Amino acid sequence: MALNPKLYDEVTRIFTAYLEKKELRRTSERYAILEEIYSLTGHFDVESLYIRMKNKSYRVSRATVYNTLDLLLECDLVSKHQFGQNLAQYEKSYGYKQHDHLICTDCNKVMEFCDPRIQNIQNTVEELLHFNVMHHSLILYATCKKENCENKLS
Repeated sequence: MALNPKLYDEVTRIFTAYLEKKELRRTSERYAILEEIYSLTGHFDVESLYIRMKNKSYRVSRATVYNTLDLLLECDLVSKHQFGQNLAQYEKSYGYKQHDHLICTDCNKVMEFCDPRIQNIQNTVEELLHFNVMHHSLILYATCKKENCENKLS
């Protein structure tokens, strides 16, 4: 997926303001990681992001990738998911519609879905219990229909 320049400008401004507020250095590596994340589609793990950066000849360490992801999580530009026993998965979050996840327990395939009824439930819970819901996470664990499962037995 191509990087959306308008969206990238906005997340860059947010990240810069966050770094300045925390009095952290604005390094080219941090911005390169942000750019790489916002050019990706779907979920990724730290190792795959690190390898992508290395393959593009960026001079970043795994520690820099981990530390930058932590900063991006803190300023809500990235979301972190723990899908079952798998490694942590991340995805860009700024400007993207709230969605939930369906995971096959056989092949670990992750599918995203959006159902407006979930937002209605969240709004009702907010009103009834007098809370301000910031975000939510819903993960449904299931098995693929056998013909669609990436781990089906032949």
